[in-house]
Amino acid sequence: MKPIPVGAKGSYSFVVDRGHLASTLDASLAQVMSTPSMIAAMELAAVDAIRPYYDAGESSVGAGIAVEHTAATPPGHRVRAEAEVTKVDGKRIELTVRAFDEAGEIGAAMHRRAIVDAAKFNERLKSKIKA
Repeated sequence: MKPIPVGAKGSYSFVVDRGHLASTLDASLAQVMSTPSMIAAMELAAVDAIRPYYDAGESSVGAGIAVEHTAATPPGHRVRAEAEVTKVDGKRIELTVRAFDEAGEIGAAMHRRAIVDAAKFNERLKSKIKA
């Protein structure tokens, strides 16, 4: 892993469609973007911030997230997540992440990721895979 500077930034955006809606998870829920969809965008923004610093064969895994989803987003809106590295401790990285739709901020989070050797990680995972 190359040194990751505090302040490194990344982003991710998408347009909310049916697959992103809370009502797709459960018909009794509102037809607005689900919290899991917002979190996915936040994770992808965080990956975008740190991916340039991976060495060959490295990846990262989520290690925690403390998130607030503060506003609803209807279908058709563009959502953008922006991440910024706030702390690096060896292979553990902390980032602040904010999410926005076309009307303003919709959520914020503190997200932790860990850099892993992808081959070793996948080898350890094999013991959990059901045949």
